[in-house]
Amino acid sequence: MFLSLLKIDLGDNPDRPRPGRLWLRNLYRVHQRLCMAFPSASRKSDDEHFLKPFKPEDFAHGQVHVNRGKDAGFMFRVEPHPGGRVVILVQSAVRPDWDYAFHNAGHLLAVPWEVKSFDPCFAKGQHLRFRLVANPTKRFSRNSREKNGQAVAEKWVGKRVPVPTEQLYEWLARRAEPAGFSIVRDSTTVQPSYIYVNKTPNDKGHRLRSVRYDGTLRVTDPARFQETLVRGIGPGKAFGFGLLSVAPVNPSLSAEAT
Repeated sequence: MFLSLLKIDLGDNPDRPRPGRLWLRNLYRVHQRLCMAFPSASRKSDDEHFLKPFKPEDFAHGQVHVNRGKDAGFMFRVEPHPGGRVVILVQSAVRPDWDYAFHNAGHLLAVPWEVKSFDPCFAKGQHLRFRLVANPTKRFSRNSREKNGQAVAEKWVGKRVPVPTEQLYEWLARRAEPAGFSIVRDSTTVQPSYIYVNKTPNDKGHRLRSVRYDGTLRVTDPARFQETLVRGIGPGKAFGFGLLSVAPVNPSLSAEAT
């Protein structure tokens, strides 16, 4: 796998936005540009300098709308940093071609991108700091047909709806066990918010629940946890959700005798 870091040029004056600031306002466009880092062989040979109009079929073949694994797929997260800076973290199965993706849009970036290979190894009992921005939702089933105490109409069956705020921690905790880890509750924070997405200027768009989890986890099954890191957690990955990032904690907590 590969990790990429894209530092976005926001400019110094919020009242006079730079293109990078405007670009980040619509995550649909952000995802579209990131897809351009995975051009088909024919697209790159026929349009070496990216002069032709964007065509979705020319990009990200085998990288979008696929089950993410070691050979396919990518995820990203928009990451605010101190001082009003913003970076985009991208985890991809193959090395992205950022030179091609930003050949005609270098003005969006503050500095050149960074790319490094990423092949972590985990041990049972290991403690790690983690960050996850997720879209916690649930589906109504035919056996669960109430909403806010009211009977749910048939049109709601199968529909995704946001998980209530008081259930956000439990939403992640339930997914942790089959994903090969557990959460250290006392060290985990949950920050709910929303994002807005629209595909075209005339599209009214829609609102998506966005929740940032920061804390400490314990690896319970290294193989499953490795798969979770590759595949991500939850829906909405095209809008910057699901990427699980981890880092070491105090070495004295990093492993237990098992």
